[in-house]
Amino acid sequence: MGTFSIWHWLIVLLIILLVFGTKKLRNMGADLGAAVKGFKQGMREGEADKDEGQPQISKQTIEGEVKEKTETKA
Repeated sequence: MGTFSIWHWLIVLLIILLVFGTKKLRNMGADLGAAVKGFKQGMREGEADKDEGQPQISKQTIEGEVKEKTETKA
């Protein structure tokens, strides 16, 4: 009695189809898919905004020579 067999789930699915109908279930599935897609897009935009505020790190080596050291007073 702890787990349901495949027949129990098929009967539940049949009852859901009879109550809601296939068109309404299809629309709910499309709405859910659009919501997930919008959420993923918002997460990508949020990561882009976070990266935008940080300075860009270049992997280029710049060679030079220090001629004179000056002290600055803060």
